[in-house]
Amino acid sequence: MDRDAILAKVIEVVDDTLSLGDDVTLDESTNLKELGADSFDLLELVTALEDEFSMTFADDAVGSIATVGQVVDAIAGAQ
Repeated sequence: MDRDAILAKVIEVVDDTLSLGDDVTLDESTNLKELGADSFDLLELVTALEDEFSMTFADDAVGSIATVGQVVDAIAGAQ
């Protein structure tokens, strides 16, 4: 899967998991915590992404991921 396809899918999963409204536009620079995501939301998001991409994030990677672009990088690096 190429980076653009990963990005599109990550944006879809983030939007669905965090129940964002139509007025929120996501891109690679979007900070997940600035969307109002608390630690439970982030855990739920990581689980949804792991299911969607059939992979597991490294424990140290999860703590350092802050933006949508970093999520994409972590997934691309795991494939």
